[in-house]
Amino acid sequence: MTHLKRQKVPKSWPIHRKGTKWVVSPNASLEHGVPVLIALRDILKVAKNRKEVKKMIHEKTILLNSKVVNDEKNSATLFDILSVSGENHKLVLSEKGKFMFEETKDVGSKISKVVNKKVLKGKKVQLNFLDGGNLLSDVKCKTNDSVVINFKDKKVEKCLELKEKANAAVFGGKHIGAKGKIENIDMKHRIVELSDGKNMINVLIKHLVVVE
Repeated sequence: MTHLKRQKVPKSWPIHRKGTKWVVSPNASLEHGVPVLIALRDILKVAKNRKEVKKMIHEKTILLNSKVVNDEKNSATLFDILSVSGENHKLVLSEKGKFMFEETKDVGSKISKVVNKKVLKGKKVQLNFLDGGNLLSDVKCKTNDSVVINFKDKKVEKCLELKEKANAAVFGGKHIGAKGKIENIDMKHRIVELSDGKNMINVLIKHLVVVE
């Protein structure tokens, strides 16, 4: 599907609820990212319309995680690095739970949440990530931990463990956009207590990603 109804887009997309009936549909990760077209036109505002975005893609001036973008429907997911004409932007969530970009100098890696693991033939371990990607890795980590992925080597650099005192960000639920330190983990109910510096909030583990 190339388009979806504007009223069906996630609330995390920072676009007007009124306007044309249809908007571009991402080719992956509807809930966890935004299409490159939306990113360039509506968030970064480096293009006025779809035609200009397509021209930029044709000229190969757009990189996503150090790879040339060849489709306006490609998804930029949480913590992805979108490079435009030499300027680098990381996709994050605002305090209001809306996707936004912040400038970054770290363009060689990103953080991804591990959503499950598989043991393949030869006892090789495959890590599957929230953004839909996967990698074989010898780095020890568990489901719900996060990893730092190196773009150049396509390897897991290190594991960020889900544990007390770890930093975390909320990407779903009523507290979407919140950030803080994990104070307590209740594995039975799959909930953590997160301190945002002012208040303690309860967040489902499935809505939480460990960050550095």
